[in-house]
Amino acid sequence: MNSVGEACTELKREYDQCFNRWFAEKFLKGDSAGDPCGQLFKRYQLCVQKAIKEKDIPIEGLEFMGPSKGKTENSP
Repeated sequence: MNSVGEACTELKREYDQCFNRWFAEKFLKGDSAGDPCGQLFKRYQLCVQKAIKEKDIPIEGLEFMGPSKGKTENSP
């Protein structure tokens, strides 16, 4: 799947490959230490943010999942 911005598609592919490799070779084997793909993700994220602004895609009111998002008031 291509990225929202054509210029970001290659970064997305690189990040996806890194994540999938880490997930299969490390995480599923119990090694969750480190973040080998973090820098790739940040570069991809900045590219997507720029593309969203350039395409004037409205994102006001959207909530993105993050470490503290998605929890209801009753969840621990």
